Amino acid sequence: MTLWRIRATVDDRPGYLSVLTASLALRGVNILAVQVHTTERGAVDDFLVDAPDALDEADLVAAVERGRGRDCWVARSEARGLADQPTRVLGLANRLVRDPDAAGEALRALLGADTVTWRPASAGAGAGITGTTMLLADPGGGAFTLRRAAPDFTPAEYARAQALLELSATVARRAAEQVTLVLPDGAEAAVRPAGADDLPGVVELHRRCSARSRHRRYLGGAALPSPTRLRRMLEPARGLTLLATAGGDAGSGESVVAMANLLAEGDEAEAALLVRDDWQRRGLGSALLRRLVRYAEHAGYGALVLHVQAENAPMLRALRRLGRPTPVERDGALLTLTVPLTTAAPVH
Repeated sequence: MTLWRIRATVDDRPGYLSVLTASLALRGVNILAVQVHTTERGAVDDFLVDAPDALDEADLVAAVERGRGRDCWVARSEARGLADQPTRVLGLANRLVRDPDAAGEALRALLGADTVTWRPASAGAGAGITGTTMLLADPGGGAFTLRRAAPDFTPAEYARAQALLELSATVARRAAEQVTLVLPDGAEAAVRPAGADDLPGVVELHRRCSARSRHRRYLGGAALPSPTRLRRMLEPARGLTLLATAGGDAGSGESVVAMANLLAEGDEAEAALLVRDDWQRRGLGSALLRRLVRYAEHAGYGALVLHVQAENAPMLRALRRLGRPTPVERDGALLTLTVPLTTAAPVH
């Protein structure tokens, strides 16, 4: 006996599936598993079958067509195909929990794709499936393109793939949460991704920063940003915001002492830092900048861009500590520095 995968479209009418299964049974084909994908053209049935060795691909296609199936696709399968779909998905989810950067390989294994590529541009309105091509929005920014020779992708497969990417993004976010930094002077600060609930703490951070620090961060002035603007910064559509927190005085609870923003556009990401005055020149800004660089590299961006005032010596020192060649463009008192990133090779 030989394992095969059969996919065929069947009219979603009573009794039609039983006609197809009866046609396969007449040829001695044993159905081991079946999945049903609902589409606009009808129900796409995906079978894992055990067929007599004497049957070849043409015989199976003929049996499907006699059973009122159409758009038939047949391919040899392996023993691992015996694992049912929920078991396979759970196994891939477990892999992503251990390695969030394996999203491309997990998508390939889930859908049997021939190629999986990532690009920094957003999927936009083009997300979806077109025959044997699937375009998926990456919640962390960018988009994945999947291709295979056959069969066509289905809406059910698209939904599974998108759910797997959302899991990967959640795991990656959690992996970055609550890291404790020990600074050169022995002080400790907890670093984690920001959320909407952090708005009051971030507003307080800005209030406790000097006008000079706010001016260095926002370039255009020292006024407090509006809560609406800060809320958008806390949860950017593409990118990441990190907060550094430390215990307050006399049991006053934790305070936000620094904020690091990474906003992505195209294949580049823009970074900016705000560190409370009493936490400056202690290595916190440099540590946050290194974490932004690592995040941008893992996300696949080609460069990190910073707009810095020429007199902002602390930020310029932090950039030099990265130890990377950093081209500089000057426009009066404003410097634009571009940090090249080492991106991971695309998944093919």
